[in-house]
Amino acid sequence: MRQWMIDAFTSRAFGGNAACILEPLSAWPDAAWMQGLAGENNVGATAFLRRTEMPSRFGLRWFTPAVEVPLCGHATLAAAHMLFAEAGLGAEALEFETLSGELCVQRSGDAYEMTLPAQQATPIPTPPELVAALGVRPTEVWAGAYLVAIFETADEVRALEPRHEALRLVSLAHGGQGNVGAAAPAEAGSAFDVIDRFFAPGYGIPEDAATGSFHGILTPIFAGRFKAGPIRFHQAYPGRGAELEGRVEGDRVTLRGKAFTVSEARLRVAP
Repeated sequence: MRQWMIDAFTSRAFGGNAACILEPLSAWPDAAWMQGLAGENNVGATAFLRRTEMPSRFGLRWFTPAVEVPLCGHATLAAAHMLFAEAGLGAEALEFETLSGELCVQRSGDAYEMTLPAQQATPIPTPPELVAALGVRPTEVWAGAYLVAIFETADEVRALEPRHEALRLVSLAHGGQGNVGAAAPAEAGSAFDVIDRFFAPGYGIPEDAATGSFHGILTPIFAGRFKAGPIRFHQAYPGRGAELEGRVEGDRVTLRGKAFTVSEARLRVAP
C-alpha cells in the first residue's frame, strides 16, 4: 500500500501539522493494526480511508499515536489533498463518513474548504486548577469538547509552558476530552486576527501543531468580534506554525486552508 505524509494548513513543507494518509482500502483493517501503524508513523494523525460505491465518498477514521479520535480536521484536509492532488480524483467536492457525521471538503482556488459541525462551548468561571496548570490567568474560559482559555495578548499565548498532565485532568473534570486550547487577538497590524495554540494530552500529544477541530470551537467564539468576513487564525506551534480561515455558516463551521505533500512511501506491512 502507498502512504503519503502531508502537511496540512500550510503552503510549505515542515509547516502546519503532518498527517499520514493511506491509499483507500476496501474494508476497515483491525483497529489494533491501525493504531499500531499510527504509533509507528508518530505524527499528528494517521488517516485511513475506506472506498464506497460512490467515487467521491469515503469512510474516514483518524488515529493519533495513542488513540482513535472522534474528529481530526487537519488529517481530513490532508486526506482530501491526497485524493485531489496525488490520486488525481476529478471531483470538485468529497464527502467523508466519520464518527462526527458527514464532512465535506471542496476545492477553493489553490486551497480547500472543509465543513465541520460547529463545536459549541459555554463560558464558565475560571477554574483555579486551570490557572495553576497554565501558569497565568486567562481573561475568559469556555467549556466544550475542549477547554478554551482566552487571553488578552498574543504574547501570553506564545509564552505558555503549561503542565500537560494537569491540563488533561482539569479538562476531564469539566466534561472535556483532556485537551485545552489557548487563544488571543493578534497584534495590531498583523496578517491574522487570532493567535492560538492547542495542547492535547488527552490524545497523547503534548501540543498539536494545527488543529481543525479546535478551530471548530474557536470560530463561533470569535465570530462577531472582528470585521465581517472569515477569521484569520495562526496556530503558533513553536517552529512550525499553521494558517487557516474560519467562518460560521448556520450550525456548521467552514475552515479554509492549504496542504503540501512532503513524501510518498510504500508500506511493507499489510493488515
